[in-house]
Amino acid sequence: MASTEEIPASKLSPGAIQTTPGVVTRTDPLIARSLQKEQYAGIFALVIALIAIVGFFSRRFEYALLFATTLSIVLIVFFLTI
Repeated sequence: MASTEEIPASKLSPGAIQTTPGVVTRTDPLIARSLQKEQYAGIFALVIALIAIVGFFSRRFEYALLFATTLSIVLIVFFLTI
């Protein structure tokens, strides 16, 4: 089968869409790229605080949360590296 570069535009199917690669700009105002590290640090601190607060009330539940969090992180890393 021929690629789209070899087929004249008049012979392409009517539903075919031709795209040209655009220039990727990093100036999207909706994405706060400079705050990502601070956001990750804040989320990590909130998770640690939550586990500490729960651990204050129930030691067994704290161990269960720590185990589940650790297992989740290990599985995420495992499946991302496959």
